[in-house]
Formats: sequence, structure tokens, C-alpha cells
Amino acid sequence: MWTLVLNCGSSSLKFALLSQEDEQTRLSGLAERLGSAGASLRLDMDGERQTLSLDSGSYADAFAQIAAALDALGLREEVTAVGHRVVHGGDRFSAPALVTPEVLDGVRACVPLAPLHNPANIAGIEAAQAAFPGAAHVAVFDTAFHQTMPEVAYRYAVPEGWYRQHGVRRYGFHGTSHAFVAAQAAERLGRPLTELNLVTAHLGNGCSLCAVQGGRSIDTSMGLTPLEGLVMGTRSGDVDPGLHDYIARQAGLSLSEVTAALNRDSGLLGLSGLSNDMRELEEAAGRGHAGAQLAVDAFVYRLAGQIAALAAALGRVDALVFTGGIGENSALVRAATLQRLAVLGAGVDEVANGAAVRGQNGLISPAGALPALVVGTNEELSIARQTQALLAGGQV
Repeated sequence: MWTLVLNCGSSSLKFALLSQEDEQTRLSGLAERLGSAGASLRLDMDGERQTLSLDSGSYADAFAQIAAALDALGLREEVTAVGHRVVHGGDRFSAPALVTPEVLDGVRACVPLAPLHNPANIAGIEAAQAAFPGAAHVAVFDTAFHQTMPEVAYRYAVPEGWYRQHGVRRYGFHGTSHAFVAAQAAERLGRPLTELNLVTAHLGNGCSLCAVQGGRSIDTSMGLTPLEGLVMGTRSGDVDPGLHDYIARQAGLSLSEVTAALNRDSGLLGLSGLSNDMRELEEAAGRGHAGAQLAVDAFVYRLAGQIAALAAALGRVDALVFTGGIGENSALVRAATLQRLAVLGAGVDEVANGAAVRGQNGLISPAGALPALVVGTNEELSIARQTQALLAGGQV
């Protein structure tokens, strides 16, 4: 039997087919530019890659091609479960949920909190239900892992009515990744997760930190939306809330335009004036590009500072964990961050750090220093496991 994992974005669909027996991936791929001309689907099947055009560019067209690929493998009827990544579950969902009309209504109720993400998640769920009517469909929420945060961590110091009536609070994101790498780090360290205090750093185009105490999230860097927290690829992270009114008046922008700029034109891209890709920025900084150097330095400065803040929330840090595209690949970012965290007893083993590559677990700290690890994330596998655990009636 097989589990199909789906991650539906506003114009993309990422998917993977995993065996329920040995967790191996047989089929995976990415549909891009959905809803527009030139939509395409990349299929990776049994070690071979092919790219197909999607005439209508719709989710239904993408699922029809995925179903055809499953038919070619003789596996379509063996897909018994579909796990769906859902970005925002608000405070309604603290665990994965079997998709029912009531659950879909709950996801729709969270659309104002994630207007770019949840509508796409809903469209993907409905298209998948039509394509795989005999399978059980499970929603796995990015925000669910952080529902264990205490009130002192998730409440903003704003009028009570904003929270009670409009749900203005911190929710956090990347929960599936943080939970997965925390468990992997505990295994690597040879210690029970329930006994560990970890700071996990998911660093990619989107970036967030999580304070994981005994396997539970007690604080995180993202908030009401994924805009809060660290410097990211194109997102600003934390700014003075007064910036919105100020720049709206000074530049003649609407509130929506200011928010869009903070999400799409800021972060590494805004600081460097060059790129949101850390690889390009490191290369450019090495050539003397001042904007690129500033972007890298600011990224590290804010990252180290917020790790230290989460250390205060935990009271004791047993290890730091780096994951995500930047966390797994940038030896420079890891080294610079650990050097800034000497106050916590952190240090870097330059040889081990340089050897750590994407997808490989590795300890990159010297003996006697605060343990720091590189752990490859696998959100598809995590979603598949959570889907199966729910359907089996076990602990998720």
C-alpha cells in the first residue's frame, strides 16, 4: 500500500508517493505555473525524469497526469491514503485531521490568516478527492506543532478584543519540519527526545526557529503570519510596526502594497539588491559585492540573536539543529552563526562543518562545545508518517 503526499501552493503542486512498508519514494514531482499558460509537470519515476505540458494548467489536469503515472506503475489502486500539507490551522487544529466537510470548513475559516496559502490547499484537497475518491485524505497542518506554546509565548500585547474576536496571536509555521528534525537530532545524539531542550533552525527561502522542549514546541520565531521573525529570502522578518503607516504616507503606498513589499521585495533580496539566493550572495560577497555582504551579515546577526532569545525561553540548550536549504548547505552561515553564539558555549569544527552536505546528519561542533548538528529535513516523509499514524489510530 502507498501514501501520496501533496503540497499545493498558489501556482504549484509538489508531490511524493511513499511506500507504507519501507517508506521508500517511488514517484515524485512538481507541477509549476498552475493557472497560467506554460504550466508543466516534472515527474521523477523509478530514477527517470520527464516533463509534461499541462494544457489547462489546472490542479485537475495535474492530478490526471499524476494518476496516469500511477496507472503506468500499476499503483493507482494501491494509494490508500493521501496526506495534505495545510499551511494554517489557526487554533482549531493541534494535530492532523481526517478530511471531512467540517474540517474543510475549519480550513476555510483560516483563510483570512493565510490568504495566499489556504485557498490553494483547499483547491488541492478537493481536486485530490475527485482524483482519488477511494483513499483516506488527511490534513497535516504547519501550525499544529506550535499549539503547545504557552500563552505568554503566543499572545501579542494588543487589545484583548483583537485576540478574542479576530484570532490575533502567534501561530508559528514549519511545524512539520521542526518536529521531524528534532526527533532526528535526538536519535543522532543517542538521547530520548523527551529529555532534550533543542533550538531547531529551518533556514531556506522562508526561515524560522523553534524552541523544542521535550519534543514540544514552546516558542517559535514566526507569528500570526510567516512574515515575522528572521531575515528570509524575500521577507523582511521583524520590523517596527510603525513602519507600515510611515512608509505608506512617505511613499504613497497602500497598506496592501507595503505588506506585499515586505513579503516579496525585502529580506536578502532587499538588503543585497541582487538576489534572494544565499549561494549567489556568498559568491558575490566573496567578489567584494557590498550589498551581498551586508545581506549575509544581517542574516547571521538576526539568526544568532533570535537563537539566543529562544535559549532564554528554554532555560537550558542541549543542542542546536540546522536544516533547510540554507541550513543544510551553507557552511559559511553555520560557522558564522556558531561563532556569534560563543556566549552559549557554541563553537564550530571547521572540518566537520565543511564536510556536512544536504541530506546527511552530522555533528559540526568540537568536543566540549554546545552540540550543533546538520539534519536533513524530510517534510514529505513526516506528513506520510503522521497520516498513517492517524489512520492507524496511534499517537501522532
